[in-house]
Amino acid sequence: MKENNVEVKDDISNENPDLLKPVKPDSEMKEWLIEYVGEKEKPENGEVNVEMILKTMAKEFPEFLLPLAEENFIRGYQQALLDVEEGRKSWEEETAKRQKQNGH
Repeated sequence: MKENNVEVKDDISNENPDLLKPVKPDSEMKEWLIEYVGEKEKPENGEVNVEMILKTMAKEFPEFLLPLAEENFIRGYQQALLDVEEGRKSWEEETAKRQKQNGH
């Protein structure tokens, strides 16, 4: 069986400030997850944030996190390709329009 390894950076918060926002326990699952991660991470201020949850998930449940990350990467890559194609079409249309205006 393939082993899933996830690289855990020590500080990913500078990449996305939303990761530092405390998670509110507004569902049964969040209550459980916040309590679990809080016991593992032992935050000084007692608040569990998304960064802490991601780190814990990466360490303890990478087979859950990896497919999400892979899917997100693939979708982003597909969107980039679509954007490039749309840009090319726009450029070609604008070029043809200018050539027509200039009598070429």
